[in-house]
Amino acid sequence: MKTGPITPPARGLLLLEGRALLELAALVPAYPFLRRAPAGDAHPVLVFPGFMASDFSTRALRRFLRGLGYRAHGWNLGRNLGPSTEVAARMVERFQDIRARYGRPVSLIGWSLGGIYARELARRFTPDVRQVITLASPFRDVEATNVPSVLRDVARRRQLPDENDYRRVLHASLPVPMTAIYSRTDGIVAWQSCCVEEGPASQSIEIASSHLGIGHHPVALLVIADRLAQPPDAWRRFVPPSGWRWPLAPRTAPLEPGSTGTSDFDRAPRSP
Repeated sequence: MKTGPITPPARGLLLLEGRALLELAALVPAYPFLRRAPAGDAHPVLVFPGFMASDFSTRALRRFLRGLGYRAHGWNLGRNLGPSTEVAARMVERFQDIRARYGRPVSLIGWSLGGIYARELARRFTPDVRQVITLASPFRDVEATNVPSVLRDVARRRQLPDENDYRRVLHASLPVPMTAIYSRTDGIVAWQSCCVEEGPASQSIEIASSHLGIGHHPVALLVIADRLAQPPDAWRRFVPPSGWRWPLAPRTAPLEPGSTGTSDFDRAPRSP
């Protein structure tokens, strides 16, 4: 992936964020297609909301996953006001509780800022994480956003003591399978900041969505279901279904021949 300065999205894209309500409403006509998603194996899934959002925002996603057979859970920490020492400790407690309850590695899904939380939990508790899926999460540059300054000030007042050190390594590859779902028409965060280095166990997948609606967009839900259905220790890159065309099918970039990727997945110890 090319590196360099990442700029916030064009302001005009903010006007398209109103699509979020239409994307939620699209779940009804998309129901026959959502029913075709692969059944789950009942492993636990922990879902993190985006900045200034709560578990209410991920309810449709979690309900969909439960319908497939997964043990989907919200983070149970109220509104996501940004990182803090207290929030970090409570997230770890929540994660460890779910891991102990089911006795199986947990898949982590994070929307926007929630995806950054998910990635860092996976980095710290690698053997206990099955995979990570991010939804429009700007882990390459958290400042390349159109978030109003007043809301940024809320997050800065709650930041971790060593948050600047964390930010310098947020984009580093993960030792678990990683899928980054993003949209080039995202009006909140720069899509370039939401992409992962392509590799055998890491992939970026583009869909046509708003930032505020990507967590319940029907195409995103189908991609998530496909990713969660990958067998443990046998993760494979997503292949868009044949016969479907954009924007009803996601876009993926080909893996360059001979690429070893940037993930340490094959070398990471795994828990039963």
